[in-house]
Amino acid sequence: MLYLAEVQKKAGFIGSGKPEFKLLACQRNEYSWSAVTGDETLVAPDDASYNAGALVMVEVSGSRQVQRHYEAGRTLTNILQNFSNLSKKSKTQEEEIEQWKQSLTFQSQELNRREMEIEARQEQLEQAEADLEKVEAQRQEIETLRQSLAQQQEELERQNKNLEGAWAQLNGEMRRLEEMRAEATPAAGLDQAQVDQIQAVLNRLTEAVMPMETLREPIAHATDGLTYHQGLLSDYRQALENQRQSLERQQQDLDQQRIDLVQRWADWHQSEAALIAQREDLKLRQNTLKQQQESIQRLSDTLQTQGNLHQKLYDLLNTSDKVRLSKKVDVDTLEAMPLGDLTSLVSELEKDMEKVSRFVSDQEEELTLERQAIEEIKAKMEQANEFERIQIETELAEEQDRYQMLNETLVGQRRNLLEREEVLSQHQAVLRRRQGLSVEEAPVNSVDLEPLLNLVDEQRQQTVAATQALEAEVKQTQEGISQVKEAIAAQEQDLASRRTEIETFEAELRQRQLDLAALGGKLAVCEELLNPAQDSSNGLRQSLDALNTGVTKIQEFNDYQLQAIAELRQTVMNAINAATHQMAAS
Repeated sequence: MLYLAEVQKKAGFIGSGKPEFKLLACQRNEYSWSAVTGDETLVAPDDASYNAGALVMVEVSGSRQVQRHYEAGRTLTNILQNFSNLSKKSKTQEEEIEQWKQSLTFQSQELNRREMEIEARQEQLEQAEADLEKVEAQRQEIETLRQSLAQQQEELERQNKNLEGAWAQLNGEMRRLEEMRAEATPAAGLDQAQVDQIQAVLNRLTEAVMPMETLREPIAHATDGLTYHQGLLSDYRQALENQRQSLERQQQDLDQQRIDLVQRWADWHQSEAALIAQREDLKLRQNTLKQQQESIQRLSDTLQTQGNLHQKLYDLLNTSDKVRLSKKVDVDTLEAMPLGDLTSLVSELEKDMEKVSRFVSDQEEELTLERQAIEEIKAKMEQANEFERIQIETELAEEQDRYQMLNETLVGQRRNLLEREEVLSQHQAVLRRRQGLSVEEAPVNSVDLEPLLNLVDEQRQQTVAATQALEAEVKQTQEGISQVKEAIAAQEQDLASRRTEIETFEAELRQRQLDLAALGGKLAVCEELLNPAQDSSNGLRQSLDALNTGVTKIQEFNDYQLQAIAELRQTVMNAINAATHQMAAS
């Protein structure tokens, strides 16, 4: 398990004591850490040469033994960078969610407003339909009135015929009267029966005169009702015309929005094409990265081969007496040194050799663990998704850097170890010879491998430099890939959001087209209802005008008839009076 620890050194009587690791935090998973409760400390290994207060990363086994330790600076930096990246992405997602919420709120308000407008128009149409029904009822009422007027007109015509018969009879009586007056003598006169008959005819003519007020009152009532209904029809027609103009304006607005919809789809497809181009660029970058990583792997294999060659040369030093590293020991000085001092020096060299050997062995083991960790990360990367791959690539780069640094350190440490072994061997050989023990002398014609080892080291340094340069390019390529991936992710989210908005806008346009079609159909129905009502109203107006003209003529005829009857009655009375005076004079 991986821990974050602080290096502590307790003061002793002579100096600082053995360092300890105070555990501060424990890694639960790749992105989760938890604080360690209490003061738990672990004894640091011998190779822990950190200063007090330093922060280190410590891998602890199940038996609470320190397996690995290294400085925590780079790991903490990566953790903070990952946290910063996650925080930025979270903030960006929150802003996008807030924008979606605002967009949905606006769309909801716009839909509510349009629903209210449609409901208001629906109410207006329903009110217009109700008013048209009233107009239809009033039209039927006017039609009934027209039928009544027609019946009264028929009755008037019948009475006119009777009146014409009475006039014909009266004219016949008048002619008879004139004949009788012309034939009669002055002494003669009208008898009482003739007078009574003439009076009866005049009374019948007077009674046959129809009073016009009985006709004028329903005609005036029908005219007023027709005028009121004509005003309603005009108002309805004006309202219908206003709604038709509003419908035309809405249709024009809808056509403009359809043009806008086409343009928005065109822009969206253009953005989609740009996104596809970026994806192709990402593939090219990933292929380049793969080639660079393969080159790094080849360089790593070369470096491993060079390391193996270097190790075999050192092994040759240990297994053959024909080769030597170099002559680093002054044998003459050792020969002249007191035996006790030489023994102490060899003992110190053996202790130092043991310590360095143990340290190099631990480093070799740590290098093996680092190599295994790199292989595990590479295996995990092959199964990871795009988002996890970014984090894993960062972790892989960190592990490779740590492996490279540790490997470079071990190169010098291995050589230093072999040099120390050779120096120790030479000291031990001199000591044994001076102690009288048998010693195998080094061959006179031994081969000096130091120039060859230096050449191998130089080639390894060149390989390391090429690897570092290529790793820098890989890091730059990875950063470019990360930026392209972030840009692609942002564009994908933007395209998805825009597509949703455009589809919603398109659905709204379709619904508005259906609403406008329904409204146009209702306006057409209302117009079909208004036109017959208007035609009927015009027909009733013409009928009422004809009735008014007929009533006026009948009124003139009645006045003329009454005047004629009055004159005839006066003539009869004058004739009777004249006959009476004439009879009295005789």
